[in-house]
Amino acid sequence: MGAPNPTVKSVSDIKRFIMQPALTSHYECYFPYPSGVEKFFSYSGLTNTSEISRSLIISCSDASLPGSSLSTHELNNDFTGVTQRHAYRRLYDNQSDFSFYVDYNYTQIALFESWMRFIVGEQISDADRLNKSYRVSYPKAYKTSIFITKFERNIGKSTKTQSKKIVYSFFNAFPITVNSMPISYESSQLLKITVGFTYDRYVASNASIVGSYGEPGQTTSYGVPESPFDLTAFDQAKLNTELAFNQNINLGNYSPGTFTNTNTNFSDIFDTSDPTRVFQQSDLNQLSSKSYSSDLNLF
Repeated sequence: MGAPNPTVKSVSDIKRFIMQPALTSHYECYFPYPSGVEKFFSYSGLTNTSEISRSLIISCSDASLPGSSLSTHELNNDFTGVTQRHAYRRLYDNQSDFSFYVDYNYTQIALFESWMRFIVGEQISDADRLNKSYRVSYPKAYKTSIFITKFERNIGKSTKTQSKKIVYSFFNAFPITVNSMPISYESSQLLKITVGFTYDRYVASNASIVGSYGEPGQTTSYGVPESPFDLTAFDQAKLNTELAFNQNINLGNYSPGTFTNTNTNFSDIFDTSDPTRVFQQSDLNQLSSKSYSSDLNLF
């Protein structure tokens, strides 16, 4: 496939593709609390959690859309002087940072300090003890899903002129860092708190696009059995015993075409000319009714 020839671009093309850029200042961040964390907030005087949730959405002054990369294997010997790479794993960023304006009640600071205190099981009553200890909570109790919705300023207008939005969903997220907040007697500035959330992975979805083209399938390829030999562990043990095999031999790692023994002929059971054929329960029943020598080998 060759490169296309250059074409003349019209003013309408420029307006369509360049004069409608996405801006960085239109977004919303959502931080649902786990139920256990929300109950713990009351010990820090944070009782109106629904109102606090709304304040977090508005006070989030900075956020970062996440990134990821692919790990690859290198192939150096297939073609002279050519290095090929094949992807085998997707890697996600370690964390995503969010900055918040702090109100005069220090609500944002109290909230994230309480969340991290809940994670490690830290108590306030005996905080001054020198031999203080704590026990970390179970991950399920403090992890949640957080969201960043990116949109443009024409959100809420008519469907014809409204732009698309993209939603980033972070799974199993929780605050892992609260950055230091410098204060000084110099000219006053707005106090901000920056919180780093770690997460397992994220998914970016566009409500206007998802489902239009379909998603890549994760089904088993044609000719590959769902599980080797389509046998359960019980069936494999039964087959090994009835054929007088060594107990350490597991037929689940081999295909029917790999049996080799000059004294045994499987042609009456297996059609080895068909590489896509899967070992079935009926084959096991036929094998059970036959007697084979104990010197049957696996290639």
